[in-house]
Amino acid sequence: MIRHIVMWKLKETQGATRERSALQLKEKLEACRDAVPGIVHLEVGIAAPGLDSTYDVVLVADFTDKAALDGYQVHPAHQHVKAFLAPVREARQAVDYEI
Repeated sequence: MIRHIVMWKLKETQGATRERSALQLKEKLEACRDAVPGIVHLEVGIAAPGLDSTYDVVLVADFTDKAALDGYQVHPAHQHVKAFLAPVREARQAVDYEI
């Protein structure tokens, strides 16, 4: 299995606050759970107010194998997430590893 962890720092836009964008991102990522084959586990967390966090949203997803992770990257549901993120993302960090 492959664990895929991604963190995003969001920015304010004219259309939404960072908090609103974080909630929308969480919803869009969670929609991938049942849409994308090969996802074994998918969890999305939003940084809690008042705690010392440098990023706003984290995704922890487990895939059956590298082929499933590769399929996720090009899946239309994930492409929808990427399109949403383009104007609201300030920074992104990611790591993939075998579990």
